Amino acid sequence: MPPLRQRDPAVQSKLGISERPGALPAPRPARSKEAAAAKAEQLRVLDETRVKGCVQCSLCKTRTQTVFGQGNPDARLVFVGEAPGFEEDKQGLAFIGPAGQLLSRMIVAMHLTRDDVFICNILKCRPPNNRDPSADEILSCSPYLMEQLAIIGPEVLVTLGAPASKTLLNTTASIGKLRGRFHDCYPSGIAGQGPSIPLMPTYHPAYLLRSPGEKRKTWEDLQLVMDRLGLR
Repeated sequence: MPPLRQRDPAVQSKLGISERPGALPAPRPARSKEAAAAKAEQLRVLDETRVKGCVQCSLCKTRTQTVFGQGNPDARLVFVGEAPGFEEDKQGLAFIGPAGQLLSRMIVAMHLTRDDVFICNILKCRPPNNRDPSADEILSCSPYLMEQLAIIGPEVLVTLGAPASKTLLNTTASIGKLRGRFHDCYPSGIAGQGPSIPLMPTYHPAYLLRSPGEKRKTWEDLQLVMDRLGLR
């Protein structure tokens, strides 16, 4: 991981956030390059052999291309959204539209870059007109996400929005009730089976663009993640 960035008041101002002062921690020792390369290859194989040609649901008929996700294959932190949008479907990359630009600023405010984290969605195909994912689409596609998480082995997950949070936590609770605290996420899909990953639910950047008054709550959530990862 590259050296942590210094605090940027301009970035925090755009996000509507503030942060208590304090010295930044020393950078975490670099992980094994061999281990990262092995994970990158596993992710490539999953994408090339299964995700790109997936026909498990009807979205295969309307997509331009699948959107596997991108970033550090050995990331300590993974962000999970609900589904690709128009720009993502067009370019094959996750979170690159207006919401993705806000997410990038959020990541920088955490003293990281997009190259430090991994960013993906529950669905790998765009639902028509950017509608919410359906239950059968989530059922068909979420196993790919679980495999991604098992390969990457992140220390913390951040779910962006209600669909991602409800799916990974297997709950019907609202995002307003879920955010603000860590939950246990089990990549096995079964609570109590196998290792768990601390998961922080927060608001989706697209929602924050429509409701900027909620940015402060999201920043509070991200500060908890920073504390967990030793980033401040």
